[in-house]
Amino acid sequence: MAINLTLLEEEWTRVARARQAKERELTPGEQRSLRRVKTLQREVQRLEHIVQEFLIYARGGEINRAPKDLAALLRNLLEFVEPEDAGQGIRHHVDLALGLPLVMVDESAIQQALLNLLVNARQAMPGGGELLVRLRREGNWVECSVTDTGIGMRPDQLEHCFDEYWSDKKGGTGLGLSTARRIVEEHGGSVDVVSEPGRGTSFTVYLPLFVELAGKRRPRSGERMLDAEPVRDSVSRPGKDVGANP
Repeated sequence: MAINLTLLEEEWTRVARARQAKERELTPGEQRSLRRVKTLQREVQRLEHIVQEFLIYARGGEINRAPKDLAALLRNLLEFVEPEDAGQGIRHHVDLALGLPLVMVDESAIQQALLNLLVNARQAMPGGGELLVRLRREGNWVECSVTDTGIGMRPDQLEHCFDEYWSDKKGGTGLGLSTARRIVEEHGGSVDVVSEPGRGTSFTVYLPLFVELAGKRRPRSGERMLDAEPVRDSVSRPGKDVGANP
């Protein structure tokens, strides 16, 4: 459908250029046809987005972990979303702690989870606003918070925001936040959220840090980190009241 609509648009574009060369415009009927082609293209894109969201959620599968620099990963994601955010009047404020230990994650999966949170923040600020992204260590956990100054959520919305297929956004699939939480939980972490209508929302991702076993050498570049295990002690993950209020 998408390919054929693109071919139709190209044909109409050639017709329009030919008419312009002869100082003639498209007829009203031809203009309506071109508008309908563009409307169909937008609808196909919307359907592609819905299908992609569903496939990402349904795929699940094995998590292939490797040691990654979460700060570098976040910087790359922010560079990716910044142009569209800036076009919507959203300003970035970034606070990424230096020298954090590497985290054992599936890079592609964690990127998807964090990207979903960044996109959710953009959607919550249709008129622009402030986006604060903070990364720090909290005991044996790495804490990543994504805070927006958007429309916020009522208590009933907050209760269901992670539910599969639940969304009160126009065109929403209800899979973005549920996918993000599932991915984080598959890594042994969790996602907390605080929100206030009219003030904004803050999502906080907690992921367990990993350390090398005592007495084992640090793997050289290119080697698999076979001697890594999660940090374990009696201290649980920080409480749900941890995180920036918008």
